[in-house]
Amino acid sequence: MFDVWRNHPQMTAILVDKMIRIQIVDCAAVANWIFSSELSRDFTRLFVWEILHSTIRKMNKHVLKIQKELEEAKGKLERQHKRRSDDDDRSSDRKHGALEEQIERLQEKVESAQSEQKNLFLVIFQRFIMILTEHLVQCETDGTSILTPWYKNCIERLQQIFLQHHQIIQQYMVTLENLLFTAELDPHILAVFQQFCALQA
Repeated sequence: MFDVWRNHPQMTAILVDKMIRIQIVDCAAVANWIFSSELSRDFTRLFVWEILHSTIRKMNKHVLKIQKELEEAKGKLERQHKRRSDDDDRSSDRKHGALEEQIERLQEKVESAQSEQKNLFLVIFQRFIMILTEHLVQCETDGTSILTPWYKNCIERLQQIFLQHHQIIQQYMVTLENLLFTAELDPHILAVFQQFCALQA
């Protein structure tokens, strides 16, 4: 798709959006694609980051929608419990059982969606760490300064992800700290995570 629409970033963004919406590709695949070598030439262009943020928003909306459905079903069940104490007929028992099954299915969907959401953020941060580490190692090998325009842009985009999606990322702080932002990580990259943690404290 990108080969065909390479010179039309707006069309690329629209097509990615549509493919996510009709579930041809999942959000983690889009995140991996954004950090792939195929897009390295366009990595600092605005449309790439619009696609990534749109992908994150889509995932967040999906999780919220399922959570809302679950809360509505729980509210309905609670109202049925109140009505049930007033009348003891069998049809209300069947409705009650069907609603409990629906709640169970919705809870599984919520857990699955939250798992996908966590995986999306893990993929994004892992890919940021990989490309930034490659840059730092290359600069050290060449004996050049790490503070290139590309590096500054990349660090600022990482900060933007943290700040723009802080409410969601907070839920996964322990996982991020244990799996990705460990003490062994380069201090330049780890500093961004530590700054985010300091803001949340």
